[in-house]
Amino acid sequence: MTSLPKPIYARVTLIGLGLIASSMAHAMRANGLAGEIVGYAKTPTTRATAQKLGFCDRVCDTAAEAVAGADLIVLAVPVGAMAEIAAGIAPHLAQGATVTDVGSVKQAVIAAVGPLLGPGVAFVPAHPLAGTEHSGPTSGFATLFQNRWCLLTPTEQSTPEATLRLRSLWEGMGAKVQEMDPAHHDLVLAVVSHTPHLIAYTMVGVADHLEQVSNSEVIQYSASGFRDFTRIAASDPTMWRDVFLTNKDATLEVLGRFTEELFALQRAIRMGDGDQLHAYFTRTREIRRGIIDAGQDTSVPDFGRVHAPVAPKA
Repeated sequence: MTSLPKPIYARVTLIGLGLIASSMAHAMRANGLAGEIVGYAKTPTTRATAQKLGFCDRVCDTAAEAVAGADLIVLAVPVGAMAEIAAGIAPHLAQGATVTDVGSVKQAVIAAVGPLLGPGVAFVPAHPLAGTEHSGPTSGFATLFQNRWCLLTPTEQSTPEATLRLRSLWEGMGAKVQEMDPAHHDLVLAVVSHTPHLIAYTMVGVADHLEQVSNSEVIQYSASGFRDFTRIAASDPTMWRDVFLTNKDATLEVLGRFTEELFALQRAIRMGDGDQLHAYFTRTREIRRGIIDAGQDTSVPDFGRVHAPVAPKA
């Protein structure tokens, strides 16, 4: 872990106050990483909620006011909105400030935001691989990033000093940090996050369109597989719309490979090829074991869910 004095930043501004930003605020406060935390969100309702929850020291009514004097500005809005936000705050950024983001697509964000930032401002794109199906300012918690990866994708606008300082912040919030090429990041995320979400949305949509299965049956008899698809498919629709539109090439490439694999499995089922199915499922189970061994999930039965006790029948 890198070692810098605490607090690492005198003033951090969070633009967008959903799950990631509110969790960052809780984590920074819990670990003494920021002298002051300032927030801004587009809607008055979200600003009022954040102010009431108190995870920001101040919540401003405009993005320009929020970034004034900040030495770190975090863009925590859907990737499709980042260019507009960056254009609005650019004239108000202090010399020597660092701008970062938390978007799950990097090439499109770099192309949209980088040219809008003037000289004297460092831009260090980032992506914390952490989240839940919940969104909004009430969903954040301080330990969200513990033992999770945060990927930094430095560009020519990322000074070594700014990159080191941001790395130290993420490590201070409990994350493991790795630097990665932006294009490679987008391909990796298309495999491990973007395409799985699209498949989850599709599977839930298929169930919705099967006329012979009523909605009540889908809900009542949801086994763990379909239930977990619905958990993923409950994620923020605006965020995921923007992800697929801005990471189109990588997602389509992975979807093409997924389709080829699916056709192979269809043929194995049709032909009764049990050996191929068993070999395939054995290989894929090893990937699951690797995820557990890497500390990125738990082997606790039912993924560690805590279930409410079943009330006895009257």
